[in-house]
Amino acid sequence: MTVDAGTQQERVAGRVWTVRLDPYGRPSTGTVRLSCSRPACPDQRFTDGAAAARKAAVAHVNLHLARIRAGGGPRGEAWCACRAADCAWHTPDPAVGARGSTRPTAESGTARCSGPVALTVYADRAGRLWRIAEMCARCAAAIADCRVLDTAAPPARAVPTGTDQPATTPAATTGDGVAAVFSDHHPSPATSASPTPATTPVPCARTTSPDGTPRRAKRWGKIAQRIVPHDLEPDVLRLELIDLGDAFRAYQQRTEPDLALLAELHERKARAFRLWADASGDGSLRHEAQRAEKAAQTTREMHANRSGQPVGATADDAGPVVERLLTRQQAVHARAVLDYAQAHAPHPEAEAHLAVLMLTLRAARAGVGNITGQDLTGWLQDDAERVLQQLVDTDWLRLPGTVAEVMASRPENPIAVTVPALLPDQPRPFTFGKTTRARISGWAQKAVGDRKLRKKKAGAATRLLALYTAAHTRPDGHLGHPEDGGLHLDKAAAFCALPAEQVGEHVELLVAAGWLAEVDISEGQLHGQLTERVLPLAGLLQ
Repeated sequence: MTVDAGTQQERVAGRVWTVRLDPYGRPSTGTVRLSCSRPACPDQRFTDGAAAARKAAVAHVNLHLARIRAGGGPRGEAWCACRAADCAWHTPDPAVGARGSTRPTAESGTARCSGPVALTVYADRAGRLWRIAEMCARCAAAIADCRVLDTAAPPARAVPTGTDQPATTPAATTGDGVAAVFSDHHPSPATSASPTPATTPVPCARTTSPDGTPRRAKRWGKIAQRIVPHDLEPDVLRLELIDLGDAFRAYQQRTEPDLALLAELHERKARAFRLWADASGDGSLRHEAQRAEKAAQTTREMHANRSGQPVGATADDAGPVVERLLTRQQAVHARAVLDYAQAHAPHPEAEAHLAVLMLTLRAARAGVGNITGQDLTGWLQDDAERVLQQLVDTDWLRLPGTVAEVMASRPENPIAVTVPALLPDQPRPFTFGKTTRARISGWAQKAVGDRKLRKKKAGAATRLLALYTAAHTRPDGHLGHPEDGGLHLDKAAAFCALPAEQVGEHVELLVAAGWLAEVDISEGQLHGQLTERVLPLAGLLQ
């Protein structure tokens, strides 16, 4: 760009640093390459996985940021780097959808850059790309996941040569070190009389409006990496957005989470961003409002899972607040596994049912799971070897060696066993992921290995009944659905491989072990509730 000296200030292109991670070499090696757009930064290669490469990439980005800050931060005279890229970094407006490209070009009137030059950093959600850039505040607000780190002071304005105005606008420095630019451009008499800056009178900023009423400076704020416009109308919306941004930042400083408060903040954000979108016509704000609505719903569900209360329950409805091992959806999957184990056990005895259930949870995802001899003896005591041999003889279970070798395995060297019916080439009986599988397996292990049950030397049938009661419990700890008032005795007996008339004996053992309380068996139903100590294992029936 060619300019005449003394007529205007030359603007320079906004700087951009791009750090990215890419696979390198053969996929089997797992090597990841870290590259930076700056020529002085050589490529790096990591053979120990993507996590180490991602950590190095973040450190590399922070190194550049430190150098930028040491060099004075963002430059107020720089052109917007996003505009130079034809605004290709903007987040598309989902409201436009199939009508065509949603990205405004740099030449279009709606994409004009405005606001001060900001130093921004963008990180994609996949953790493979980081971008540092000098861009205008408007472009920064139009890019999702773009964080503003610093804002440059506005550049000093130059005037044409040959005029009687000074080369720059007189400015005063406040106590905070911020340069204040005044609208009075005429030189004062003292300026021409003495070249000493100390004797130059500085015009005072106006503190009253033309009608004589005091002038208040408008509050400035930011929310969701967006700067709230100082001229946004109505004013109550502008103040709500600013207060919301402050409230979210205050929440991040809390030492303990409050999910009810967080859900309320997301709801307020959804309402405010919807009004902001209506006032400005910006479709990305409406998209942000929809995201806030989903976040509020998810947060309420998380709160309900932690407290054990239905979504939307009031304080009057609240029972004991308990940290649950399973969410409501995970409890649904757990009951599905219990039903599957009952239907597919190859032997009609409680020990076989218990072994099938626990092994199914270990191999539910891929048909293969790790076990040790300690696991088997913890579940089945002295019957472990006999039951394991039964499962192998019926081809329900396949071992890489002998039963004796499995029984001798230690935690540091577990044995991978195979359940053929759960292999990937078979119809999939379960739809949950690996996290849910681990949660349900841990839940079942806690129930079967309960300390007081072990102290009472409870057998396989008693442990199965403990699992069944825990899985079919309401949030308040009572057994069964509210409309049933309890558990059907015949269903519980079938799961535990017991005659219905023998269930009462095992219920008494659970009461003695502090598992159940207020028990009553009548009219073919088991009434009662879990004790407080085992309430975290409750399956949260709807």
